[in-house]
Amino acid sequence: MVDMEKKSELIFISSTLIGHLSSTMELAQILINSDNHLSITILIIKHQATPFSESYIRTVLASQPQIQIIDVEPPPEEEQTPIPQFTASFFWSFMEWLKPHVKSTMQNILSSYPNTVVGLVLDFLCVPFSDVGKDLGIPSYLFFPSNAGFLSICLHFQKCLIEDVLNNSDPELLIQGFPSLVPSSVIPDVFYTRDEEEIVTCGKFTKKNRETKGIIINTLLELEQYGIDALTDGQTPPIYHVGPLIGLKGLSNPSLDQVQHNRLLKWLDEQPPSSVAFLCFGSMGSFDPSQTREIALGLQRSGVRFLWALRSPPTTDNKAEKTLPEGFLEWTELEGRGMLCEWAPQVEVMAHKAIGGFVSHCGWNSILESLWFGVPILTWPIYGEQQLNAFRMVREWGLAVELRVDYRRGDALVMADEIEKGLKYLMDKDNMVHKKVQEMKEMARKAVLSGGSSFISVRKLIDDMIGCN
Repeated sequence: MVDMEKKSELIFISSTLIGHLSSTMELAQILINSDNHLSITILIIKHQATPFSESYIRTVLASQPQIQIIDVEPPPEEEQTPIPQFTASFFWSFMEWLKPHVKSTMQNILSSYPNTVVGLVLDFLCVPFSDVGKDLGIPSYLFFPSNAGFLSICLHFQKCLIEDVLNNSDPELLIQGFPSLVPSSVIPDVFYTRDEEEIVTCGKFTKKNRETKGIIINTLLELEQYGIDALTDGQTPPIYHVGPLIGLKGLSNPSLDQVQHNRLLKWLDEQPPSSVAFLCFGSMGSFDPSQTREIALGLQRSGVRFLWALRSPPTTDNKAEKTLPEGFLEWTELEGRGMLCEWAPQVEVMAHKAIGGFVSHCGWNSILESLWFGVPILTWPIYGEQQLNAFRMVREWGLAVELRVDYRRGDALVMADEIEKGLKYLMDKDNMVHKKVQEMKEMARKAVLSGGSSFISVRKLIDDMIGCN
């Protein structure tokens, strides 16, 4: 039995990829707020490619004294490996390289902290560190920041299925956790490989995932009951659905000064309710000049009001004609129907009454935000598992308008007339997608309230963590 005079300590280990980090921070805060006998230390795996993450972490946790941050950095004499590309092999090798430093840090925690360490919560990219937990007698829990469907593929996608994808132009696959066949064109890029090292490494991640004491997923039962039930198969660790995990304070960006921030929100304040389409494609989403021009033409022809988070947006004095159609910026300023910005505070924008539609890359955090705020999506996936997410939002759940579900970076141009048509349908408040999104909004908000499905699941998770020691 736990000595309740002292706290039960959880050690989180998170990557600094911002899409993972934001939901990890939110999970930590929910656990702390749910049980005052918990304390959390977060080990941040620092990398030179993600410098923005540190300021974000400090800002979010400034008011959380029960959460401490420890940076895990290799000795300065050890040169840090650059990220050549986001491959399974790279992440596995990087985490293996850091194991001695992580183990040393955790041993210091165990020897100096008065609290009892009851669990290790690992971002799924950090699951190799479960070996450290095992060495130190600490049970590991996997935190999967995406959805149950993608988790199911990660746990069940065997080499034979990969060969089926590669040897057939467009098969439909029956995959555990999905109620219907899944086209191979939406299977995540990581599984589209003939590289033997990548295939073997994916198998290593799968094995480690299955060895954890429990799997925490950023989803809700009302959205993914079929997939969650399928994972309750006696072979998969217990599933804890704790979503939607949404940081309502949003991500700050040091490069956005207060003047820009105020200007953006002032413009939104001046727009009619639910009249603006918000275009934002994530922290790594961008298009080449040809595609950017097609987006601009589609916006102009549609007549839809818009806020477009365009990375490094052109201005009238930096050769805009090479990126945007001639006269587009002048038209935008004259008509007052649109605004371009380099970065937008997404959560704050999505919560604004003027937003009526969201043109999105379909990252899982963005999807959950769209459902939380009741804003329908026009799907434009780019990388990662976004094609799978887009397919499910459109075909499985009917919660999004389809522009593309299988687009990948480098594909043929999506033309202006297709974008125009999609925008008009997205902003049509009479279509069924709007109604279904509003219904899911209500279910998502009830799920996290006392007695809701995710609230109950969080309580079960805490009981399991504390009760096992």
